This record gives sequence, structure tokens and C-alpha cells, in this order.
Amino acid sequence: MTRFALSFTPLVPGALIWALGLAAVAVVLLGILGRRRGTALRALGLALLLVALADPDLVREDRHGEKDVVAVVIDGSGSQTIGERSAQTAKARAAIAKDLAALGNVEPRFIDSGRSDAENDGTRLFAALSNGLADVPPERVAGAILVTDGVVHDIPADAGALGFKAPLHVLVTGHAGERDRRVELVEAPRFGIVGKDQTVSLRVLDTDDRGEPVAVTVRRDGVEVARRQARVGARIDVPVRVDHAGPNVVEVDVPTLPGELTALNNKAVVTIDGVRDKLRVLLVSGEPHAGERMWRNILKSDANVDLVHFTILRPPEKQDGTPINELALIAFPTGELFGSKIGDFDLIIFDRYSNQSSILPYAYFENIARYVRNGGALLMAVGPDYSGPDGLFYTPLGAISPTRPDGRVIETPFRAKVTPEGEKHPVTRGLAGSDQDPPAWSLWFRQVDGDAVKGTPVMSGAEGRPLVVLSREGKGRVAQMLSDQIWLWARGFEDGGPYLDLTRRLAHWLMKEPDLEEEALRATARGRDIAIERQSVKGVTAPVTVTAPSGATASVDLAAAEPGLSRGAVKADELGLYRLTDGTSSVLLNVGPENPREFQEVVSTTEKLRPLAEATGGSARRIGTGNGDDIAMPRLVAMHEASSYGGSDYIGIKRTDSSTVAGIGLLPLAVGAIGLLALLGSTVLAWVAEGRGFRRAR
Repeated sequence: MTRFALSFTPLVPGALIWALGLAAVAVVLLGILGRRRGTALRALGLALLLVALADPDLVREDRHGEKDVVAVVIDGSGSQTIGERSAQTAKARAAIAKDLAALGNVEPRFIDSGRSDAENDGTRLFAALSNGLADVPPERVAGAILVTDGVVHDIPADAGALGFKAPLHVLVTGHAGERDRRVELVEAPRFGIVGKDQTVSLRVLDTDDRGEPVAVTVRRDGVEVARRQARVGARIDVPVRVDHAGPNVVEVDVPTLPGELTALNNKAVVTIDGVRDKLRVLLVSGEPHAGERMWRNILKSDANVDLVHFTILRPPEKQDGTPINELALIAFPTGELFGSKIGDFDLIIFDRYSNQSSILPYAYFENIARYVRNGGALLMAVGPDYSGPDGLFYTPLGAISPTRPDGRVIETPFRAKVTPEGEKHPVTRGLAGSDQDPPAWSLWFRQVDGDAVKGTPVMSGAEGRPLVVLSREGKGRVAQMLSDQIWLWARGFEDGGPYLDLTRRLAHWLMKEPDLEEEALRATARGRDIAIERQSVKGVTAPVTVTAPSGATASVDLAAAEPGLSRGAVKADELGLYRLTDGTSSVLLNVGPENPREFQEVVSTTEKLRPLAEATGGSARRIGTGNGDDIAMPRLVAMHEASSYGGSDYIGIKRTDSSTVAGIGLLPLAVGAIGLLALLGSTVLAWVAEGRGFRRAR
């Protein structure tokens, strides 16, 4: 196909050509008014001069016709896997490919939208459409066809945002009259104070509400904590106790209806990260010693610790008859602290305390033992007094003490070591310097000898005797350090040792921080990859059973990675809440967004995309028939420019008649021989005409 056109390349600025043109017009007008001969030829010469200055060219374009591009976007989002939609989509794709091939001169572009629901973006067909046509000029686009369930989350505000002027057609999968019930979270906290209630607000939605109340079950970490009756559409508030630090996985679910589209959105999940408020610590310092202030300094350095420090300045052997109530500026509220308020503390520490019944009666020690058994935490850092008759072991605390003193105090230089059990325990595993033999930390010089009667010795000292012992007592925990020499590490003696790591890990283990549990199953998700970690001091790791949201199960074998740690991995084929268990420990893990936007609405519809499609001259219609995967496809026709490209049984694409330039030829019209002859001819004719007029005048 060849096309011709004129092109101008002025030899002088355009303003000058216009000025010369006006001057030429004036000269011609004067000639006409003066009735001078040759005025017409003079006008012709001036016109040719102006044309020469404009430098016109005759342009010849050799063009090749281009195929019309039709984009076909296939919705591959999660909601398209429901029911027969996948099969309907496959049939529609095959039919469109066949019809476009029959039209001729059409380049079909099939664009798979893929799944973006893992990023909680929902269905983004128009982003896929834009990317798929990024290399196509807008004038070549003959139309776009979307095969989808109609629930799209990136619909443009108007047709102009599409970037092309061609019809958009929507072919909707699924069936009319679909029913679905779902849970919608209205307000869900992300953080909560441990031991406090957080309110989860929700409502139940149903496409076919029949006025019946719906049972709502709430679980925390897999354990039912509440059950409510809710009306469809009504907001309900459910208080949920934040039971522990770290993730508290809260599930809200409603029963599945017969014939319901999917049960995936009958459940909503929210993870509340439990954080501790001000940690209340009661520190009881007994006999003064060189390291007395170490515990206070460590605790005071943490802004999150609310410390109550009870110090006894007079040891038992220094009795001078001064009444107890005259030894302090103010009366210390021992009765309140060790009585009614003892349950307010997260941790109690005894630092070299020897029993003085005049200060702390036995009843208070009984309260402390009861506090531990009910879930409290106790740390005993003992000195030589522990082995004597006034030691804490010979109070009611002896019943919960991990060690029994044998009356001997070992006073010899030694280096603390992590025991084989301690190498597996998160409190002492990987302490800086423990990987050397002897450990790269300073000597200690005194240790109380005793036998571990319960719990786990995680560090040993002189003569390999227990130095740090951890034990569980009822719902609570007890830790015992059988030396008062840790202050040597804090003071930097012989380069010191990891006292901060050790003391903080001890405190956090006592307060049940999840990361320091000695027996725990953990799982994390990155995309669809699930990493499994088993922490155990027992040395035996069982396979982990992974249960997907659909109920499908898989068994994963774990391999030893570090002392006390085994790891494994599995690929998640589904999004949602997974349950993992090894028969002893269990954990819940949500893969993907907690409540994917993709599954919040799953009922197919033509109404969301209809306004946009009709604004382009296109249409939106269902293709599903009956209850199976049968479809009824409209005819596909090619049309020229029109206001509407769809009818009851057909959809149309617009013929663009687009082409590209294959070659260009230029023929100058005012420069060269042609221009010179025309200009000289007009000049000669004007001269001859004027010469004849002059002779006649004579």
C-alpha cells in the first residue's frame, strides 16, 4: 500500500515567509488597481518564490498493514478455582482462540493474570492487561476480553484509564444464584498486653440471609475461648484474653452451609502479638556482698522493668537490740508485698538471702511457694548461707528448690561450663565464649555444693557440680544459681563473661518467653515456603504432621541442625491457617494474608465490570449454563468504528486498519530543476508581457 503526501521544510523562518507573502499580496493589489499588464504573471512569480522558500516535498510512503491486537485476560486468581470455574475458563479460552483465528488479520494476546492474593492485592486483571499491552501502540488494539468471575479489585475509574479506544468485553464464569456465608473482621487488634483482654469485632455476612442466628466460635491457639450467636450483618464484639507473649493466633469461624461455594471465608484469622507491660520485679537482697548491686543495675538498666528492691542491711549475727521498725526511715510494706500484692509481680529474685523470721515470717515463704506453683517465677542467686541452717532451702521454698545443699562450700578457682543439656537449652545455647575449652570467660572462686533433685542443670562449676539449674514447679518456674560470683563477669575481671545474656535469658525463660521454651515447635512462612523448627532437649525428634486449611495432611521429617534444634521445610499449596504437630507440641501458622482479599467476596457477578465495559461499547455477560461446567459463548465478529460492539448473541472487535511505514521517498518540488524552470519561466513571461505593454504605450 502506497500513500502520497506533501511535506514542507522552510528555508527561512516561517514569520519571514508570512511577511514576504503579505508584501507580495500588496504588490499584486497595486498592480491590479493600476491596471498594469503582467500583474497576473508577477503574482505567479511571487507565489513561486514563496513556495520555493517553503521548500515543499512530495512524500511517498510504502506501508505494510498490521494485524489487529486483541488482548484476552484469563483470571487465574484463587476464587477462579471454586467449583467449575476453572473448567469453564479453560473452555472459554479455547473457544476464543478458535474464533480469533477464524477472523483473520488478528493477533491474539492471551494474558494470564496469575495469583497476587499472596500479597493481599486481590484480583488485579487490569494491571495484567496493561503489562500485556505495554509494547503495543494504542491504535493497534482492537479490543480486550476478560474471562473472570467478575470480582476484580483494580477496576479503573473510567474508560480513559485503559489506554486504548476499543471495546472491553467481560465473560463471567460461575453460575447465577450462588450462595456464600463469610466472616468479616471489623476491628482486630495487632498487639495486646499479656494478661489483658483485647476485643475482636466482626460480623457474619450471607448472600441468602434467612433471619436465623449463626453460631460463631472463637479459638485462641486452637483452644475454644468463646461461643456467640450472631445475626447476619450485625456487629458483635468478642473479648479475647492475650494469654502469652508473642503471637496469639485467634480464629473466628461459622458453620458451612449445604451447597455453599467455599468454606475458606467461613473463617477469619487474626494474630495478636502479646507484649508485656511494665515487668514488675521484686528483688530481695540479703547479706551485703561485693555483687549486691549487680542485679539492681541490670534490672534498672531496662526501662521496661518496674523494680521493687527490698534490702536487708543487718545480717542475723549482728544483733544490737534495735527494734526492726527503727532500722528504716519508713516502714517497708512486707505484709503487702509478700501477701496481697505478691501476685502482681512477674518475677521474684532472692540474692544471698538468709532466713530471718523477724523480717520474713514462714507464712510469707509459703505465699511465695504458692505464687510459683500458680504460675509465678522465682530466681535464687545463693551464697554460702544457702548451705547453712538459715538458708532458703530450710524454709517452705525448699519444697520448690531445684537443689538440695550438702553443707559444703567449694572455694577454689573454676570456670563455669555449659553442660551437655545446657548446650541444647535456649537459655545457655550459644553463650559467647562457650564454644572454647576452657570457656573464654573469667574464673569464679566460690560455689555452694548441692545435688540437683529436680529440673535441668544447664551450667556446671567446680568439680563438675551443678551451678545453674532450671526447673518447673506446677504452673511456674524456678531458677537457681549456686554461686554469688557472677559479679566478677560484670566487673570485667579477666575480661569478664556473658553475664548480661545469661541473666536476661534466665529472666525471660522464667517469665515464659516463647523463644526460650526448651520444648517447642515453631514454624515461619516466607511466601509459600514453610520453615519448621523443633526445639528439644530430649534429643529425639518425631516427624511433623502438617495439616492444610482444606484438611489435607503431609508428614515432614526434620534433620538435626544445632544442639537442641532440628529443622525441615515444606511447600504450601494453599493459603490459610496450617496446623503442625509432632504428637507432643503443636503450632498454628497462617500462610499468606490472614484474611485474603481474594476470598472475602467469591460470588460471581457481572455488575462490577458492566459500567466500564459498556462505556467502551463492550458488554458483560455470563457464560455458565446449568449447574455443570457447560458454557454458552457469544459469536465473535469484526466491526468497523461503531458506538456499540455487542449484541444479545455476539461480541465485536474493532478493525483498526493500522499499518507501519516500510519505506519513504521524497521528491523536492521547489528546489532543483523543476523549481528553477518554474521560477525562470514566470519571470520571463512577466518580462515579455511588460515589454509589449511598453511598446504599445509608445
